[in-house]
Amino acid sequence: MEEEMNAIKENGTWELVEPPPSCRPISLKWVYKVKRDERGEVVRHKARLVARGFVQREGVDFNEVFAPVARMESVRLLLALAATRGWNIHHMDVKSALLNGDLKEEVYVKQPPSYVVNGQEHWVLRLRKALYGLRQAPRAWNQKLDSVLKEMGFTRCESEHALYTRWAEHRQLVVGVYVDDLVITGASKKEIKAFKAQMKKTFRMSDLGLHTYYLGIEVEQREDVITLCQSSYARKLLEQSGMGECRPNKTPMEEKLKLSKDSKAGKVDATNYRSIVGGLRYLVHTRPDLAFAVGYMSRFMVEPRKDHQTTVQHILRYIVGMINCGLVYPKRSGEKADLIGHSDNDMGGDIDGRRSTSGMLFFPRWAEYVAAAAACCQAVWLRRLLWEVTGEEPRAPVLRVDNNSAIELAKNSVLHDQSKHIDIRFHYIRECIAAGQVVLGHVKTTQQLADILTKALGQKRLAQLMVKIGVEELIHGGQERTQGLGEEY
Repeated sequence: MEEEMNAIKENGTWELVEPPPSCRPISLKWVYKVKRDERGEVVRHKARLVARGFVQREGVDFNEVFAPVARMESVRLLLALAATRGWNIHHMDVKSALLNGDLKEEVYVKQPPSYVVNGQEHWVLRLRKALYGLRQAPRAWNQKLDSVLKEMGFTRCESEHALYTRWAEHRQLVVGVYVDDLVITGASKKEIKAFKAQMKKTFRMSDLGLHTYYLGIEVEQREDVITLCQSSYARKLLEQSGMGECRPNKTPMEEKLKLSKDSKAGKVDATNYRSIVGGLRYLVHTRPDLAFAVGYMSRFMVEPRKDHQTTVQHILRYIVGMINCGLVYPKRSGEKADLIGHSDNDMGGDIDGRRSTSGMLFFPRWAEYVAAAAACCQAVWLRRLLWEVTGEEPRAPVLRVDNNSAIELAKNSVLHDQSKHIDIRFHYIRECIAAGQVVLGHVKTTQQLADILTKALGQKRLAQLMVKIGVEELIHGGQERTQGLGEEY
């Protein structure tokens, strides 16, 4: 608590004043937390002074609140780029980050518990800078950091407002921002060191060295590869669900299993079900082999039944046996950063609404076309982001689809009974192909990597696709690992 109060005073966060007429000060409270590392060991005991921002009134003591946060796919793209180019990734943390945000509104708070000034108990604190818990605090901090980075010569990516790049002597420095965490990578160790020194002069910073742990994701950097894993998070999830010692399964979901919202099985605790499935959804960030099963079980959040819960337990049993799996990004020196995409669709997989896994219902022949259009939007965005980050124009992404009819419809403006009802927004893919932004190619169904995202697979097929998309059993300590992406991909 003393450390937090000292940081607030050094920062000039507030001033003690007599309460003005009609002042409604916001109360404060102390929040305590034990911070742990990826091994579960205590790193520090933390006290945070938090404002009860839920009593704030829009237009009175706050206006805008939105602050951008990096998408997880942007974080993965940054780590994959660093692995490809053999760059080291560093990690810094801003201490009491939200206290640095400058407030534009006039906000008053009560004096903090245990720190009320004797003789001035009725006085209030007028905030100059933000406090944790205020509705506008994240936005104020983001604006402050944005202005500081731009003063240092960085340019914010238009495709991802949480990524910044800077060029010096043809050497690139890239910074990814997630609230108060900075992920730093680039070609020059000298530039990284200089940037760290600049940040330490501006903010109170913790230099965490090489990137090892980020948002619950364990990162291991080796000479030939960077790996992402959430084994510690997975163990915690298993422990919370009481499934840590259970017998493992070999697949996340039974092949061809169909469940319904209209199940007649008994009801289960909906809060517990939602908590487990929510936890599994975060695990999907490094485990695409779980994506379909977890997405499928997310359909039953409103009124889960025993058969739904049994299937969630099946997923947890699979995790028990594959707890150390994660994403592998190998080094590929000399290769230009380009994109290849796979698009697939499981038409009518939802037995309740006859919808596809993307949640949309279309004519059976053209469902693949709609999935390809959605993948095209993602491919164009990723290409644009990659271009901004690297400064090099990537080749047009290759989008591989296992449906020839969908490819023909995308390349030719045909119109007949089976395609006339397709919404015009899905024809965006034609414009991208014509402009050379995307290349559409056919892939055999047996080589369609996106199968793992659209349906429950058998053990053999699942194992084949996991290797091909770069999900492997990770062995730490520099030991040999299995081969990842094949040359044909």
